Amino acid sequence: MTERLESQFAFLNEADRLKSVLRATTLVDGSRSENSGEHSWHLALYALVLADQAGPGVSIDRVIRMLLLHDLVEIDVGDVPIHSQNGLAHASLETQTAEAKAADRIFGILPNDLRDDLRALWEEFEAAETPDARFAKSLDRVQPVMANLMSGGGTWTTYNVTYDQLESRVGVKIAKGAPALWDWVKEKARPWFA
Repeated sequence: MTERLESQFAFLNEADRLKSVLRATTLVDGSRSENSGEHSWHLALYALVLADQAGPGVSIDRVIRMLLLHDLVEIDVGDVPIHSQNGLAHASLETQTAEAKAADRIFGILPNDLRDDLRALWEEFEAAETPDARFAKSLDRVQPVMANLMSGGGTWTTYNVTYDQLESRVGVKIAKGAPALWDWVKEKARPWFA
């Protein structure tokens, strides 16, 4: 029991480091960059509030769990903004290898049963092949769009993003897991690019 609790709290203490990872996306008021811990919490809230946008059979509980875990690897790898040069190469073997190594280390702190369960959820999110993961990935893509809209352009300005780039890099992924949500969001975003 003591050894298990030591591992659980060691993991929780390590996860606290996510609050120190700054993201390119700002808060909606544009006052500062959000951190990855704030981002993960906000996405869990997105899942709770936007659950009615999920497809049939999507388990919001599982989606929330994925979203709480999805960026833990940023403790080691950092934020990779989707519109940056590094973000464009996000699917590269190098990035995937670095994230897998980070997942090994971070989830490896946990007792074996929790390590395996939580790592499997992280891998499911990354693969985005199940309805739960596709919806979670959609929310992960829509939240920065909304932050950029509210903050006067945010990373779109920083990275000179075009509407076509938004559609191809972000919209396609949102539409896979939440098509009606993308239909609504793109109508909000389109005027910003006009």
